[in-house]
Amino acid sequence: MRLLFGLLREAPRIALPALIGVGLASFGSRPVFADPPPEPQGYRLLDYKSPVPATLNGARVLTTAQAFALWSKGSATFIDVLPQAPRPAGLPPQTIWRDKPRQDIPGSLWLPDTGYGELHPSVQAYFANGLRRASQGDRTHSLVFYCLAECWQSWNAAKRALSLGYSTVLWYPDGTTGWEAEGHPLETRTAEPRPGEVKSEE
Repeated sequence: MRLLFGLLREAPRIALPALIGVGLASFGSRPVFADPPPEPQGYRLLDYKSPVPATLNGARVLTTAQAFALWSKGSATFIDVLPQAPRPAGLPPQTIWRDKPRQDIPGSLWLPDTGYGELHPSVQAYFANGLRRASQGDRTHSLVFYCLAECWQSWNAAKRALSLGYSTVLWYPDGTTGWEAEGHPLETRTAEPRPGEVKSEE
C-alpha cells in the first residue's frame, strides 16, 4: 500500500517532464520559428523552392492584405513568374500538347521562366519587353512580382526589374499560395509566349 501511494505521489513529477519533452520534440521537428535566410549578393541560382528572405533591397515587400489592397485599387500591375514546362522537343507534329492550367491573380501578366538566376539573352529580352508593356514605358509604375510561397523566382524577378531601372518594385512573397488561402479570387491565365512560341488559345 505504501508503495502504491508513493507511485501516485511521484506521478506528476514523472509525467510533466515527459510531456514537456514531447512538446519540445514536436516543435523542434517543425522550423516554425526559423529565421529567414539573408539576401544573397546576386541572384538565387538553385533550390528555388525553399525559404526566402524577409527583404529585398530596393523593393517593398507586401503582405497578402497589402497586395489585395493594391489589386483592389488597380494601381499596380501584377507579374506572375511561375515557371511553365515547355512543349517537349521531338513530339510528333500531330501530338496534342496542353499546358498545365495556371490559376493566378486576376489581371496579371504571366512571364514564365523569368525568375531563374541566370537567363538566356532571349529570355532577358522577353522579360524586359514584358515589363515595358506592363508599365506602358513608365518605369515609375508599380509592378508586383509573385509566384508561389517560398519561391525564389519572384525574388529574382523583382531584383531583376530593379536592375532594369524600375523604381516602384513590389515583391509579394506569399504569391498565389497566400492569396488563395485568404479566399481572394483567381483566374485561369495563359502565359505570354516565350521566344519561339506562339500564343495558345484561351
